Amino acid sequence: MEPLFAEIESLMSAEVFGRVVSVQGLLLEVAGPIHEMSVGALLAVDCGEGEPPVHAEVVGFREGRALCMPFAGLEGVRMGCRAVLTARDSLAYPCDAWLGRVVNAMGEPIDGRGPLPSGGVPRRLRSTPPPASDRGRVGPALDLGVRALNTFVTCCQGQRMGIFAGSGVGKSVLMSMIARNMAADVAVIGLIGERGREVQEFVEDDLGPEGLARSVVVVATSDESVLMRRQAAYMTMTVAEHFRDAGRNVMCMMDSVTRFAMAQREIGLSVGEPPTSKGYTPTVFTELPKLLERAGPGKAGSGFITGLFTVLVEGDNHNEPVADAVRGILDGHIVMERAIAERGRYPAINVLKSVSRTMPRCVPDDALPVLRKAKQLMATHADMEELIRLGAYRRGSDPLVDEAIGRNEGLETFLSQGKGEATSLEEGYQRLANLLEMTLG
Repeated sequence: MEPLFAEIESLMSAEVFGRVVSVQGLLLEVAGPIHEMSVGALLAVDCGEGEPPVHAEVVGFREGRALCMPFAGLEGVRMGCRAVLTARDSLAYPCDAWLGRVVNAMGEPIDGRGPLPSGGVPRRLRSTPPPASDRGRVGPALDLGVRALNTFVTCCQGQRMGIFAGSGVGKSVLMSMIARNMAADVAVIGLIGERGREVQEFVEDDLGPEGLARSVVVVATSDESVLMRRQAAYMTMTVAEHFRDAGRNVMCMMDSVTRFAMAQREIGLSVGEPPTSKGYTPTVFTELPKLLERAGPGKAGSGFITGLFTVLVEGDNHNEPVADAVRGILDGHIVMERAIAERGRYPAINVLKSVSRTMPRCVPDDALPVLRKAKQLMATHADMEELIRLGAYRRGSDPLVDEAIGRNEGLETFLSQGKGEATSLEEGYQRLANLLEMTLG
């Protein structure tokens, strides 16, 4: 009966409407019974006969008026148009039939494969994470299929990791490799502010039919309104929570959190929030933890949401405000560098700057000496790289540097991986041990 009661509660007992009294940029001001409208409530602006209504969301109040932002353009909106209150909150109805489908931020299908079935239980798009005292602990190591991550930045079930990189360094390709090869039950992929032409390429080429069959893809392209871009992030987390609560092991990937933050910044500036660091408004740094904390282990008996969130670092500055805030919330970070991509090694992961906060607890004891040795050799080579390139280092001066030079080519090959290639956790440890002429166990 709970779904029925929730549906009844969401129904409006009477038609409540106001009138449009001002339009400034993308901001609508509505006068009327605003005591019936709350932040997050949905309105439909009636533009007249023959014109489709413009849907909007209440984002704030000022001087006795409701401030609203539209989900699309404002074409056809006039002074005095009726703004009808349609719902007091944004809800979604995900179900297992959503697997293999591509939807927009409203949960509507955009893949041309017909209507999308609705689940019986409504879910709030801006729900809260489970209480900290009720949440389970992270699970065992999760096989992502990518050697560099499996061995040096091992991720556990229910862990939240950030992929930090500049534009064009290979974040989307790395995400597609993980989506294809990961050992999770379901993938929920949010493409937030993505280039429109790349969506089909990602779905058909990078994800492929096999990857799509166990995935739900949520898309809001860069030309859509800021409200749609923000809502796509909420929809991604809501769908992931549905599968987690059904006991599934979910991989939730979002590209990118930075575009979610930019959308929230535009909304905040429109309603008059003061800009702070780099123009970001205070609500950006309030909304980020609310969004990211929804990933992770659920309550006892439910599944996990393992989160991978890409962060587009502006100007390759890994200490810019959004990157800094996200890094402090998540359980680890994967750093991708342009210099590594420019020398032809993909994925361009700098394993020395990447950190998983669940290591070394989730790594087999016999693999720890192998990982320490590999990191020591890579760090030594990185320290001496300039001298080696200039020819200023004389072979034989330091045995550790000599070994680092000798092993460097093999380690670079180990860290390189083709898009269609997959390596398991155990295979990765064994290959690294063979490379360093060490034994496991």
